[in-house]
Amino acid sequence: MYIVQIASECAPVIKAGGLGDVVYGLSRELEGRGNCVEIILPMYDCMRYDHIWGLHDAYKDLWVPWYGAAIHCSVYCGWVHGRLCFFIQPHSEDNFFNRGCYYGCDDDNMRFAFFSKAALEFLNQSNKRPDIIHCHDWQTGLIPVLLAEIYKYNGMEYQRVCYTIHNFKHQGIGGGETLAATGLNREAYYFQYDKLRDDFNPFALNYMKGGIVYANAVTTVSPNHAEEARYTEVGCGLGHTLHLHQDKFTGVLNGIDYDFWNPEIDRYIPTNYTYEDFEQKIYNKKALRERLLLDAADKPIVAYIGRLDNQKGVHLVHHAIYHALSKGAQFVLLGSATEAAINTHFHHEKEFLNNNPDVHLELGFNEELSHLIYAGADMIVVPSNYEPCGLTQMIGLKYGTVPIVRGVGGLVNTVFDRDYDQNLPPEKRNGYVFYDTDNYALESAMNRAIDLWYESPDEFQQLAIQGMKYDYSWNIPGAEYLKIYEWIRHRG
Repeated sequence: MYIVQIASECAPVIKAGGLGDVVYGLSRELEGRGNCVEIILPMYDCMRYDHIWGLHDAYKDLWVPWYGAAIHCSVYCGWVHGRLCFFIQPHSEDNFFNRGCYYGCDDDNMRFAFFSKAALEFLNQSNKRPDIIHCHDWQTGLIPVLLAEIYKYNGMEYQRVCYTIHNFKHQGIGGGETLAATGLNREAYYFQYDKLRDDFNPFALNYMKGGIVYANAVTTVSPNHAEEARYTEVGCGLGHTLHLHQDKFTGVLNGIDYDFWNPEIDRYIPTNYTYEDFEQKIYNKKALRERLLLDAADKPIVAYIGRLDNQKGVHLVHHAIYHALSKGAQFVLLGSATEAAINTHFHHEKEFLNNNPDVHLELGFNEELSHLIYAGADMIVVPSNYEPCGLTQMIGLKYGTVPIVRGVGGLVNTVFDRDYDQNLPPEKRNGYVFYDTDNYALESAMNRAIDLWYESPDEFQQLAIQGMKYDYSWNIPGAEYLKIYEWIRHRG
């Protein structure tokens, strides 16, 4: 099968979050299964050019219709760690992708409307006819719309679209200018509620809604998050649209890259180990303590790795630090805040706890250190308010670091409570789950984990080993996406 991924990110060359990891990991898995996969990306001025091999002109004269005229673009081609990527560079005074950033501009809606138009124009003019176009998040929500309303009449009638939503919070809002610029025009037609009209702002077009309405298949990044999006506020107002298109909407759990996140081969940790020689993990715990100047005591290490913001349950992260210390555990945090107030708060906490030999707060992000924390910690807390999929808990499981998670989104699909999960036998359970957002719920789960570590170390080790045996690679998601691709190819 010939598959083209169109996205605003692809790790490691363009990475602002988990989207980039998914585009790269899924593409590699699909290619490994014998499919031809290409990736189309914006050519940002600030992307990591050092991760591109053999960058060269692939299509010099791409003219993209825009506001009744056309913008001249160049398309460059190169290999990103084995993946064939095409980068679209517009030559325009708008400087769509020469901003020193990926997102956060006032005209993001028009920047990515142009990218969607340019990506389809490139496929059309270069006579590329993929079986499947797989596009991601609001930035490419207009691609299914443009394909169905314009490009299928220009020789692309057989292309099918799978549209994956990674985060419902950001949906892409535009107005009549989007229609005029892209050539869709016909405001009365697109401002209908069964097309692109936003369900809460009658003067706005919703790119993500357009993707849902027009795509042949729509996915999100875990089965539980798909249910949450339809029936709770997590869908951010798109629940009704998802209900209307429920026959083509499903959740497919993301995978993680076991070539990178794997204690058997991890080059960032001093001692490699597997579940068969789990006792070797202790040497990484020792190295972590030495690096962070923690006391070499017979205590468990609880960790948190991730952003410090409201989505991640920052109030519970803060409480977890002090509760771990009160329970005789050590705590390690690696994370950066997305808001000034949260950043200031944690800097104060860092200063206050600076001389405590049982805690270390590392404010920022350090790739190498994150590997050592996963390998050296005994438990990892993931107290998110919402979590579409979550990678932290899956990485923790692979490293034998027992996850303590809130029961939302993909966390429910990957972590199964040792004491209370009645759907699995005890030998298949792998962590601890709590559901409420208050301190007591978090404390209950942490208490059970820390108490087991102290009172029944053999049982705690067995729980960690059971987690290591789970397969959360791209193997299973890759197979599921291929089934979806085949379904929409034959469904039409």
